[in-house]
Amino acid sequence: MSVLDINKANRILDLGTGTGAIALALAAELPNANVVGVDLIEDAVALAKRNASRNHISNVRFVQSSWFDVLDTSESFDLIVSNPPYIDSNDEHLSQGDVRFEPKSALVADKQGMADIEHIIQQAPDYMAPNAYLVFEHGYDQALAVQQRLREAGFVSIKSFQDLGGNDRVTIGQYK
Repeated sequence: MSVLDINKANRILDLGTGTGAIALALAAELPNANVVGVDLIEDAVALAKRNASRNHISNVRFVQSSWFDVLDTSESFDLIVSNPPYIDSNDEHLSQGDVRFEPKSALVADKQGMADIEHIIQQAPDYMAPNAYLVFEHGYDQALAVQQRLREAGFVSIKSFQDLGGNDRVTIGQYK
């Protein structure tokens, strides 16, 4: 894939899959792809498996893992997506709106919210096929930091995308 063309992704990894929503959406839209979703929380993995069964999606598997820990480096992916924890523990938004009901482990990361993103960027190349892409959701004020970390790790074709509110919320990078 020289330009992110999701239709060419045969092997997809969703890190921090939670309910499996992203992995299941990708698997449903790309029936020829093999999708793997990982999550640290055993109950989340069980829920994602139930959601796959309820929606009759068979080209996805879910495993319990802390990021890449249970994956074999012989598994290479064309696309790795992640909505990792990216909120600083002191962020005032943690006590507002719907996030009040989310588990903190799904939201909060050390190093001003960048710890898990940095970990994934460092480890991802070992699991990426040539020219594969890494895609992150991140905080509204983290795009430049994510772009910098990707550049430092050797990623190219780095670009951020805005949400409906005009905030940079997703950043992609290609690993050559």
